[in-house]
Amino acid sequence: MTNERADAAPEVLARVTSAPIDAAEVEAFVRASSNGAVVVFVGVVRDHDGGRAVGALEYSAHPEAERFLAECCREIAASTGLRVAAAHRTGPLEIGDDALVAAVAAAHRREAFAACAELVELIKQRVPIWKRQRFADGVSEWVGL
Repeated sequence: MTNERADAAPEVLARVTSAPIDAAEVEAFVRASSNGAVVVFVGVVRDHDGGRAVGALEYSAHPEAERFLAECCREIAASTGLRVAAAHRTGPLEIGDDALVAAVAAAHRREAFAACAELVELIKQRVPIWKRQRFADGVSEWVGL
């Protein structure tokens, strides 16, 4: 787990792990008595993609992926002043497993929703984690390379 503090920005949590993600832990990290809104995004492995049945996924990460994830979290925290947390799985995942959990807390819902959406997009753009989809017909393909 990376729990770093940036200048003038709230503390962030950023984790890349092969272990199942505890979404409640990610949410709890951002909660504070001053926040009236907590937004949690959970990216879940689904059973289809592009009209094809998916049997499982596998995520591979660059050795520095957690550093990139922490940078994304710090950037959103610095620009918004909000508490931010994110965790991304690696390794083999089954249908229904949580692949990404991102959380942001704010005084009001609008800013929490906006910051969480921005965080998820930033993670997808910048964090070097690649997905291999294993289709039900036995074919597999890499996504995000």
